[in-house]
Parts: sequence; structure tokens; C-alpha cells
Amino acid sequence: MLRDIRELADSPQEYAEELRRRWGGLLSYRYIGRSYAQMDLGPEDNTVALRRDMRDDAGGVLLAVFGIAAPESGHMSDLEAVPNPVVHSCQIVDPGVGVGRIEIISEELRRGRQMGYSRATIVDADHPARVLALIEGQGVSIGVPPQGLERMEANPLTIEDSPDLPPLWEVFGARLRTDGRWGLPELSVDVASPDAALHIGPQFVVLETAARHRAVEFAGTTRLHGVSSHVMFVARGKAGPFRVDTEAVPGADGIVAVRVTMHDEGADDRLTTVGSYVFAEAK
Repeated sequence: MLRDIRELADSPQEYAEELRRRWGGLLSYRYIGRSYAQMDLGPEDNTVALRRDMRDDAGGVLLAVFGIAAPESGHMSDLEAVPNPVVHSCQIVDPGVGVGRIEIISEELRRGRQMGYSRATIVDADHPARVLALIEGQGVSIGVPPQGLERMEANPLTIEDSPDLPPLWEVFGARLRTDGRWGLPELSVDVASPDAALHIGPQFVVLETAARHRAVEFAGTTRLHGVSSHVMFVARGKAGPFRVDTEAVPGADGIVAVRVTMHDEGADDRLTTVGSYVFAEAK
């Protein structure tokens, strides 16, 4: 069983050591190359270099990449809170075909005692006038860390772009089960947040993968761009395996919407996450 870092709140040194270990080992941000000045030592860099594994079959940027790059949970860092996402929405303005790097321009909207609200604009880092996505999010603090925590050495992964890269769903442990549903395995340290719950990164990846799979069945083509996503984090995923159920809603003019729900099968099949994804056939 993973340990919830909140259990160490009365031991500042142990808390800091555990946070350093968990932040440094968390796969989500390291794998897509996202750094955070609030958490990481070194110069501020709000850009992410795009690889082939971050794109759909028509060359657009995956919604999951935008979500991980801009979680927008109210600008709560792990140095000042134990953050937990509540709602995340993403509207695509431009699918980003041909874009080499994105830049995340984030804005804090409001911070209360427990709740935080923020939004972000994602642009082509080399041509900032080209806006790709608009994101809004809400987060809640579920704990207070000890005082005096400091930023940590970043622990990035160096991943060269290559046609041989595995798809993101494979890297994050997702799989298509024999019952026809997508899912994630039991919770492990590399995909768990410091509070010992399933991180948003693997959730974004498996939810979009499941939604795309169902949308492709209806559209009859894999050349689909994401149009929007809206995800609500209902409960923390604590055990796993996690199952994703999908419901397609065909629309007009090549639009397909898919509702997704994720359940924690290892925790009495608790509902953890719900969302909706909209896709359109690439022009």
C-alpha cells in the first residue's frame, strides 16, 4: 500500500523527503517534459516539445497532453497544499498540426481557504499568436504540509522523438481488456500523487484513449481531432484496477461525443471520474 503523505505532516523532514521521492518519481510531467517553477529548481520554462506519440492519427495534439501540461487546479503547489483536482475543461481552438512546441500561459483566478480556480491559454511556442487551446480548472486543498518546504531538483526524462515510441496509453499502463473496456492496473507509485491516489496524468490518458476508441467505432475513421473535453474528479482512486465505461453520442457533420466513467474496482467499484469528449473528423 502507498503511504498518504498527509500522515507525515507532523514530521517536516520525513514529509520533505517523501515529497521529493514522490515528485521525482511521478511519471506524468516527466514523460511529457513539463516543468513547474513552483516546484522545480532552475529557470522557469513553461514550454513542452511535442513528439509523435503526443499526436492523434491526423497530426493534432492529444487532449491528454494539453490536460497534463495545464492541469489548472487553482495554482496550488505541493509545497503549500495537498492539492486535488475537481474539474478540468479544455476547448480546442486549433488542433496544432505542425506545431513543434507549445507554451502554457496560466492565470490564477481565485484562491480561497480550500478552493482554487485557474485557467490557461496554450499557444504555439514559436508563433504565440497561434492559440491552440483554452483550459479552465478547479482544485481543492485536502491537507496542509509543514512549513519550510523548498523547491526540488527536477528529474526529467530525455525522450527523443521517434516513430518507434510507444503510444502514451501503453506508457501509462492502460490496456484494452478482454471485456472490451479500457482500464488501468492497480495503483503504483509512478502514477500516484503524494496523497496516494491516482494522478490526473494517467486518468487523462486512459479516458481519452477509451473515448477515442469508441468514437472511431462510430466514425469509421481514426482521423479524428479532439474538439473539447470536460472531466470531473468525483473521488480519489485509491486501489485499482480501474475500469472505464463509454457511451457514444453521435452528432451532426462528423461530430461524435463520448461520455466516460471510471470506477475503482479495488474499492467496491467506487465511481472516481466522469467526463465527456467531443471529436470531429479531420479536414
